[in-house]
Amino acid sequence: MKATMFAAQSIQLGINDIVVAGGMESMSNAPKYIAEARKGSRFGHDTLVDAMLKDGLWDVYNDCAMGMCAELCADNHALTREDQDAFAIQSNERGIAARDSGAFAWEIIPVQVPVGRGKPPTLIERDESLDKFDPVKLKKLRPSFKENGGTVTAGNASSISDGAAALVLVSGQKAQELGLQVLARIKGYADAAQAPELFTTTPALAIPKAIANAGLESSRVDFYEINEAFSAVALANQKLLGIPSEKINVHGGAVSLGHPLGCSGARILVTLIGVLRAKSGKIGVAGVCNGGGGASALVLELA
Repeated sequence: MKATMFAAQSIQLGINDIVVAGGMESMSNAPKYIAEARKGSRFGHDTLVDAMLKDGLWDVYNDCAMGMCAELCADNHALTREDQDAFAIQSNERGIAARDSGAFAWEIIPVQVPVGRGKPPTLIERDESLDKFDPVKLKKLRPSFKENGGTVTAGNASSISDGAAALVLVSGQKAQELGLQVLARIKGYADAAQAPELFTTTPALAIPKAIANAGLESSRVDFYEINEAFSAVALANQKLLGIPSEKINVHGGAVSLGHPLGCSGARILVTLIGVLRAKSGKIGVAGVCNGGGGASALVLELA
């Protein structure tokens, strides 16, 4: 999402007229490496480091997995295992309903994935994670991060995923010159930050700032997209902001669709546009938290 904000700023400043913004992540291809291999190892054992965990899913300030921050969030906001599982089931059910209705068709570009020498590539044209949903198994999963009393599981957290998303931002003048069909307009955006271990609820700080920067009141917002890094994240921010369930992540979210880290900010913006189109909405707000204590939020108006 930050890339989209930078792109918008460059257009507002008159530096550029057209900017492509987005991101990608292939978490399944994240390597395991020997941290000091470049310097050489003369004697003794070397340890393999999981790049995905070290570079993407670890809170370096508190030396713990991001999932432990989600456990803290659940404790701070009285979110039970049952609350989080129920949200995860809802996310999957909404995602499946959106997929089956064709709501995702306009925003997904099929990708051919090679599967081996001499074999035809596999065509990926829908989110695979939705096909794995099993509400019975989800409720039986063990906690992933906190063995005793933990509530965060692989089922109520976002999955390890691959994906990419992008948006084309154009100045109003250039769009008119080129005769482009505009999908939505950026009305405002904002960042916020707090203690690193509290990053899970920072969207609740960034979203009101973005709405104010857009010159709007929260009562004008039709739909929200808050990235579901964990069910606890969406539930806590929904609670803090007083958002009705029928206004948030109505086509599912990262718990059901996946959370390719570098992709998700742009992905939820694209999905938000789709929600506004499908549900006859006008104003939408997207928010995403990031490790280190920060969050970004952006306000869109359907064209």
